Amino acid sequence: MGDGDDGNGDARSLAERAERAARAEQAAEAAGSELVHDFGLLFKAAGRLEQRIDAALRARCGIHHTMFELLIRLCREPGEEVSQAMLAGELVLTSSGTTRLIDRMEEAGLVRRRRPSPTDRRVTVVEATGQGRAVFLEAAAVHAEVVEECFVVPVDDADYTALVRALTAINTAVGGRAERRAGGPGGPGTS
Repeated sequence: MGDGDDGNGDARSLAERAERAARAEQAAEAAGSELVHDFGLLFKAAGRLEQRIDAALRARCGIHHTMFELLIRLCREPGEEVSQAMLAGELVLTSSGTTRLIDRMEEAGLVRRRRPSPTDRRVTVVEATGQGRAVFLEAAAVHAEVVEECFVVPVDDADYTALVRALTAINTAVGGRAERRAGGPGGPGTS
C-alpha cells in the first residue's frame, strides 16, 4: 500500500460502480414506465400533427404554421389592438423571435406594424393587411381540414370531449391561460 492508498480504494470503486449500476437500472425503469410512454404518445402525436399542418399550409398557402398562428391572433377580432409583446406571449416565442417572424410577414405583405399604439405610445401594434386576411381565410380552411382528418375523425365524440377537457387541464396546470374556442373542433381559435 503506497502513495496514500488506505486499502479501501478497491472497495470504494466497487461500491461506486454498484451505485452507478443501480442508478442506471432505475433510470432505465423510469424511461420504460407507462407515464413516460403515455407522455411520449402525446408528444409524438402533437409533433406529427404539427408537421402535417405545417406541410399543408406551406404547400397550399405559402405560409408556415407559426405564421398561421400569428394571423389567427390578428384576425379573430377585427379592430382589437394586438401588440408584439402580446403575440410573443401567446405564441410562446422570444421577443426577438417574434420580431423576426413579424419582419418576414411584413416583407410578404401579410401584416403591418402601427407605431405607436393609439392608446399607449410605448406599444407597437401589429395588424393584418388585406392580403394577410385573405391568406388567413385560405389557411384556416386548410388547417381545419387537416385537424379534422388527423385530430377529430380518429376519435369518437366522447373521447374527443374528454381529450379537450384533459388538454385544457394540462395547459392550465403548466401555466397556460384558458383558450377561447371559436368555430368548434378545428376552427379558428384552436390550433
